Amino acid sequence: MSIPIAERCRRMGTEAAFRVFARAKALEADGRDVIHLEMGEPDFPTPEFIKDACRDALAAGHTGYAPASGLPALRAGIARYVARTRGIDVEPAQVVITPGGKPVIFYTYLALVEPGDEVIYPDPGFPIFESMTDALGATRRPWHPGSGTDTRPDLDALGALMGPRTKLLVINSPGNPTGVVYRKEEIERIAALCVQHDVVCLSDEIYSRILFGPEHLSIAAEPGMAERTIILDGFSKTWSMTGWRLGYAVAPAELAPVYEKLMTNSNSCAVNFVQHAALAALEGPTEEVDAMVQAFAARCDALVDGLSAIPGVTCDRPEGSFFAFADVRGTGQDARALAERLLEEAGVACVEGPAFGEGGEGCIRFSFAADIERIREATRRMAALLGA
Repeated sequence: MSIPIAERCRRMGTEAAFRVFARAKALEADGRDVIHLEMGEPDFPTPEFIKDACRDALAAGHTGYAPASGLPALRAGIARYVARTRGIDVEPAQVVITPGGKPVIFYTYLALVEPGDEVIYPDPGFPIFESMTDALGATRRPWHPGSGTDTRPDLDALGALMGPRTKLLVINSPGNPTGVVYRKEEIERIAALCVQHDVVCLSDEIYSRILFGPEHLSIAAEPGMAERTIILDGFSKTWSMTGWRLGYAVAPAELAPVYEKLMTNSNSCAVNFVQHAALAALEGPTEEVDAMVQAFAARCDALVDGLSAIPGVTCDRPEGSFFAFADVRGTGQDARALAERLLEEAGVACVEGPAFGEGGEGCIRFSFAADIERIREATRRMAALLGA
């Protein structure tokens, strides 16, 4: 029997980092030494006080269902946290807790995007933005978001993309894969374009605490944007809680109940005892987060300096996140082929730039969420592979 797969699922893409990770683990199972620079996952342990809060919640019996939109105490805690970190007024009713950040992308598209609508998204960018655009039959409007310190976003090009069928603009600052952090004048200009063209903005701010100099500014704080912005954030990156699967949306008041409905229809709720641990994360000490960011900054320098020393490789210095997006066209090698060679021949797991959209052609993404000596060894292996 041939099972007919719905066209929307045929159009849907995947995330290449998981493919590379699976192959890297297979090589390790065969005894190979692999340096993991492919996954967007902090290598630091979840802080102990968060794990203690989880154990306490389990001991207290918080193992049943939670409300579909999240525990009231956590929604209130997130509202306070977002108000403090973004400088905006947020009501707990605007917060919806989700099992990870990806459901916020999924729900935003389901709630807003119809076939034929236009979606502007970063390219190169997180691949799920393009995947959901395709799955729902919307029209792609990719936009280069800029990369790190040297290449800034082309806001004239962004303005030219907006029109009467533009339904949604997706932005990501700090950005994956490029490490770009939008500056005040750029955020102001993007906000003005959204207001002018009556466009809703999904602002992916999952890396907002991982910064190497610039300040994080949320577009939701700009005039006219609170009522048209969905903030995506979560606990995976800041508190090294990727496997805990907990994210959240901060949405306009009229949209939050739609997210709650989608949660009810898909996941019922996020895990109860994990939400108790997340509240502890929001209200607990910040020393471990600060130390992690300092370590990422040193690793960033080691990776970018090592890559830039290889003939034919250039790399903007990321301003945030824990990714560097290296341009390898000067080596004369195809980025896809080189990424595969790095894994298979040199034992360096990384992700080819085209996996993040056509704007990633000629580039490779390296995560620096790894020990600094392993990062240095990875650049040595890459130099040796290229004969440098």
